[in-house]
Amino acid sequence: MKLYSFFRSSASFRVRIALALKGLPFEYISVHLSKGQQLQADFAAVNTDALVPVLEVDGLRLTQSLAIMEYLDDRFPQPALLPSDALGKHRVRALSQAIACEIHPLNNLRVLKYLTGTLALDEDNKNRWYHHWVRLGLERFEKHLHSPATGRFCHGDMPSMADCVLVPQIFNAQRFKVDLHGLNRTLEVFDACMALPAFQAAQPSACPDFEA
Repeated sequence: MKLYSFFRSSASFRVRIALALKGLPFEYISVHLSKGQQLQADFAAVNTDALVPVLEVDGLRLTQSLAIMEYLDDRFPQPALLPSDALGKHRVRALSQAIACEIHPLNNLRVLKYLTGTLALDEDNKNRWYHHWVRLGLERFEKHLHSPATGRFCHGDMPSMADCVLVPQIFNAQRFKVDLHGLNRTLEVFDACMALPAFQAAQPSACPDFEA
């Protein structure tokens, strides 16, 4: 397997966690988003969407982090990233999408570059945008975790796809110094995840293209 990734990409981080949880080795191929490598012709041949991650497996190139993780769960069932019951599957998918669809699109690199480039926002106003949407989204996510279905992790006592999505978002929030005060359940789950070797191995500082 080959993973086209960037150390700071939240979507790539999700897939790296999933691969680590399942103990699946892969070749890391760096696509430096900040330098625009995703827009170059050689990567366009890999993914016309000009996005990472891309997981190359059995001669096929898979895109979109949530879809990749579900593929991995189908192909390599243990340990499972989704519960076996229908309601559990729904909850984990809903928690995953609450971040991947509602928070992340508003604070990814393309959006932030558009704010400071085309719309000419200064750094302070860009950060106000980021802080507003991330904090609002995480406050709503926190409410979902105040449920009997939450255990040590987002759903029960084993890490799931939802945890793979949550951890990169918290990393980004910390990097941009978002106020995380009061998000107690969210941070408890984050800490439980980061106590596991798989999450440690997948974090940005463990990537070969990491830059401080």
